[in-house]
Parts: sequence; C-alpha cells; structure tokens
Amino acid sequence: MRFAISIPQYARDSRFDGDGFRAHLRRVEELGRFESAWAQEQVIGAAGSLAPLQTMAYAAACTEQLRLGCAVFVLPLHNPLHLAKAISSLDCLSHGRVEVGLATGGRGRPFAAFGVDPDRPVARFNEALALMKACWTDHEINFDGRWWKLEGASMEPKPVQRPHPPVWFGGSAPAGMRRAVRHGDGFMGAGSQTTPRFAEQVKVVREELSAHDREPGTFRIGKRVYVHVEDDAGRGRQRLEDALTRHYGWSGWSEHILAGPAEVCSNGIRAVADAGAELILLNPLLDDAQQLERLAAEVIPTLS
Repeated sequence: MRFAISIPQYARDSRFDGDGFRAHLRRVEELGRFESAWAQEQVIGAAGSLAPLQTMAYAAACTEQLRLGCAVFVLPLHNPLHLAKAISSLDCLSHGRVEVGLATGGRGRPFAAFGVDPDRPVARFNEALALMKACWTDHEINFDGRWWKLEGASMEPKPVQRPHPPVWFGGSAPAGMRRAVRHGDGFMGAGSQTTPRFAEQVKVVREELSAHDREPGTFRIGKRVYVHVEDDAGRGRQRLEDALTRHYGWSGWSEHILAGPAEVCSNGIRAVADAGAELILLNPLLDDAQQLERLAAEVIPTLS
C-alpha cells in the first residue's frame, strides 16, 4: 500500500497563500510518507480551485522528489495539442515527475460551454489520447483523425519520462475501465465512489488485465479517499460533508467519506486497500496542514 496526498490548490476570495502552499508541500516531502501529490480540475465552479497545470508547475518548483499528478483532466474538453505540450513541458520542468489522469467526462459535464459535441465524448477522447501519445513519442507526427490532422509536424521537447508520463484513467463505466487497461498505465477510482462500488470496478479491471495477458505489475490501481481525522466523529463527518458540498455544489456525501478518530479512518482506508487499491490518494478538504500531520503520524503508520 502506497500513499498520495491532495494538493491544496485554493485561492478563495482570489487570495493565494504562497507561503503556506510552499511550506505544505515541503512538509509532505519531509515526512517521507507520500509518493505523490495530486491536483484536480474544476474549470467551472465556485470552489476557488486553481487550474491544475499551473498549480502543478508551482508545486514542481517547491519540491524536489515528490511526483505530481492531476486526477483528472476531462480530455474531450481540451485541445490535445495544447495539453500534450503543457504536460511535456511540465515533465521537463519537474525532471520527470509528472503523472497524468484522464477521463471522458460523461453525463452532466457542460460540454456545450466548451464548444464540444456532447454526443461523441468517447470517440473524441480516443482520438485525442492517440494524438497526445504521438506528440510525446513520434519524431515526425503524421495524424489523420476526424477532429485533428497533422502532416510532417513535430513537437519538442519530448517528456523526460519515456515513452511518456504514466497515464491514469478515471471513470465509472465498465467500458472506461476496459479502455484504461488497453491504453493506460493505471486506473484511479473516484472519491465519489463507495468502497463496495470501487471493489466492483477493480474486478472489471483485473478481468480485463487477464483477458489481455497483461502483467498486473504493469498497471496500477488507485483510489481517491475523502478523509478527515477528528476525535469527535460526528463533528468530523459534518465538517467534511459541508466542505464537499461547498466544493462540488451538491450534498449527499455521507456514504463516500471517511471521518472520525484515527482508528476509524485507518479501518476505512484498509478496506479500500482490501478492495484492490495499491495507491491511496488521501484528500482532506480543510485544515490541510493539521490533517497532513495527523494522517502521517496517526493513520499511515497503522497501515504499514
């Protein structure tokens, strides 16, 4: 079992605490408990979330060894050339520390706001991913797609990591998990999925790995876990539910969170690992510095 931590990527009321951000990530590295730190993408919303690529670039300048990822970019909403270039640049700036999370989106995404046809997100996703990989690996890019066409093009610099940074897939549909095995390096379960639902997803992933004769060691499985360590369990759950409601704009998170004393959080995280997660992305949404210390001192040691 390995651990990751969320990046506190906030500028609420348009105020960014640069000193606190830098100190937080340096402390993450100093603790030595976490292999990576992850941002999210929320273009439209009232949470005050900073854009992930810029946040990751700032984080790269604050750290030396911590791997940095985003879970996830909704790929059909992006121009794949711009995104491939940005990720390749970030991999160079961080000396090869980038992880890439991608998803198709699905119902409820405001595709029209981005000028994207909402009826063809999967086809657009598949073509965009193929183009990004071509940009990262091909000396000469010749690509004849439905949406994008290039002939004799090039994109430099290439990523430091070869053939490209690890690509994680998000999503909830079985087809998406099968697509992850065919085209990706890992599957990241969403924080909005319960542990039993995540266990069902892992079963699909493992069946697909077997069907394609793919070694499990070449494909990683992770899950985001919304967690808040607090001695008063009722207060902890209410605070985390309120924070998630503010972040996403809807309520009803009681089944999807871990909150309460350290032992309760440890037991819940152990259940996620038993369901198949080898990388646990711990995601506090408030009191980030305090939660980091409590997770590192009271929760993670009980799970080793």
